Amino acid sequence: MPTIPEPKPPRRLHPLPSGLVELYGLIAVLVVLIPEWIADGTLSLSDNQRRTDLPIASRAWRTLPELQLASMNLSALRQLAREMRLWGYSSDSRDRLTTRLLARIKRHTKSGNAL
Repeated sequence: MPTIPEPKPPRRLHPLPSGLVELYGLIAVLVVLIPEWIADGTLSLSDNQRRTDLPIASRAWRTLPELQLASMNLSALRQLAREMRLWGYSSDSRDRLTTRLLARIKRHTKSGNAL
């Protein structure tokens, strides 16, 4: 008859001393958080020096409908589709709606600047 091995008593883990836990916490702050704060401060300093007004839109942005449509959000695209009486625009994705609007614009104008 096989013998059943005796169950081993559970291992007792020795808790870390509280001083060591506090030391690990301090090291974590020094290694992780302080460099993050330094990087954030550095980025915000350089951002203030280079912050200027955006340049005036170039002629291409004013005349090319592709660029005008690319700069619009989905809500503005749907509003434009409604104004151009494009059927079924509400269920279209952004790419499909942009393609349909471009086709409509190019069909109605020779230069393509209908916006």
